[in-house]
Amino acid sequence: MTEIVTERLVLRHFVEADRQAVVEIQCDPETNRHNPRPPDTATTLAMFDSWLEHWETYGYGYLAVRERGRPEAGDGSDVIGMTGVRNREFRGEKVLNLAYRFRPTAWGKGYAAEAARAAVEWAEREIPAIPVLISVAVTNTPSLRVVEKLGFTEYVEDEYDGAVSRHFRR
Repeated sequence: MTEIVTERLVLRHFVEADRQAVVEIQCDPETNRHNPRPPDTATTLAMFDSWLEHWETYGYGYLAVRERGRPEAGDGSDVIGMTGVRNREFRGEKVLNLAYRFRPTAWGKGYAAEAARAAVEWAEREIPAIPVLISVAVTNTPSLRVVEKLGFTEYVEDEYDGAVSRHFRR
């Protein structure tokens, strides 16, 4: 996977310099309002390591998102969020798990839909044999709106990661 450029965003694979930005985003209480078990720093660092490992193994994965037209800082401070797909097994089936999360300062600008759409389009073009799935807590209305904008179809509803969630597919 190479860099993905949208109208307003640049999506690129994570690098070590993004570690602190990921901790800030993943551990922010605002970004976890619908998460019954929000990650702490140690958990986030382990997740980040697994994301880097996924990249090494598969050549794709979750992506750092920054605003287009702004110079890359090189230290991760310009990272406003993340999106992308990575391998997951769901109910015995191999799927590509779509994820996105942004700093609260980036909310309300349509970045989640724009970035996630680009990641889904890449996945459906490059790995069409594996379906894209996203899991959203039923209480997370903003994320459910993004899923709707992306054209996902509700697949099943059950508990996921400590919350009642809807799982969607394309």
